[in-house]
Amino acid sequence: MARRPSKAEQIYLKEDKQITNELIPIKTNEKQEPIVSGRDLHCFLEVETKYQDWIKRQLDYGFEENADYALISQLSQKREGSRLVTRELQDHVLKLDTAKEISMMQKNEKGKLARRYFIAVEKEYNSPEKIMARALKVADETINSLVLENKQQNQIILELQPKATYYDLILQNNSLLATTVIAKDYGMSATALNRLLHELGVQYNLSGTWLLYQKYADQGYTSSKTQNYNRSDGTQGSRLHTYWTQKGRLFIYELLKDEGILPLIERNYED
Repeated sequence: MARRPSKAEQIYLKEDKQITNELIPIKTNEKQEPIVSGRDLHCFLEVETKYQDWIKRQLDYGFEENADYALISQLSQKREGSRLVTRELQDHVLKLDTAKEISMMQKNEKGKLARRYFIAVEKEYNSPEKIMARALKVADETINSLVLENKQQNQIILELQPKATYYDLILQNNSLLATTVIAKDYGMSATALNRLLHELGVQYNLSGTWLLYQKYADQGYTSSKTQNYNRSDGTQGSRLHTYWTQKGRLFIYELLKDEGILPLIERNYED
C-alpha cells in the first residue's frame, strides 16, 4: 500500500504534481530533527556521478562532520548470478539545511524542486502543532526512562540485600549464569524460558528488560549488571543485563519441577 503524503508533501505536490513518485524520504534523529539520506538525495537529483565522488565534492564546500552531517555505514545485499552478495555501503545523514544547500548548488530544475520540498518540510516541522507533539513525545520518553531506571536500581538494591539463611551458606558460589545457559538445560531458548517464568509470576518485562517481581527480587536469585553501549548516532546508552545465581538456578529447578518440567539430564535418566 502506498504511503499517504504528509501535509508538507501535499503542499509541495500542489505545485509540482509531476514528481509525485519522486519525493525524498524524511526521517528524524535522536533529537527529533528532520534528516535526509545522502544517497536518497543523490538518487532524487538524478546525478550521474558515482555517489562517493559526488558527495565528497558537495561536503567540501565547508560542511562540518557531526554538525551538518554524519557518516554512517549500512549493509546492502545484491544478487550476482546465483549468489547473494552482502557488502557495506557508506551513506551520509544530512541535516535539512545541509540537504537544502546541496540542492541549491546543483543549479538545475531537480535541485530547485528539492529545495522547495525541504522548505515545505521545514515549515511543517516548525509549526506550533509539531513543536508541541515533539515536546510531549520527549516528556513521555523521559518519564518512561526514569520509571525503568528506578525499577532497575530497585532490583539491584534488593539483590544486594538478600535474606541470610542456612540455605544461602551452602550455596556460596560466585559463578553467575545467563538465562540462555539455564534454558539450555531444559532444551529451550532463553526467550521461551523468560516467557515461562513470566507466566509463572516470577518476572515481568519493562521496556525490553526482564525484572523480578517484588516477591522474588530480594531472595538473591539474580545479579544484575549495567553495561554501556554506543548508539548509531554516537551517543551513549546503558542496558541492564540480569544473571542468575546458583540459588536462582535451584529456584527455577524447583519451580519447573512442580510444573512437571524437568531438565534434560533427568528426563534421560528416567527414560
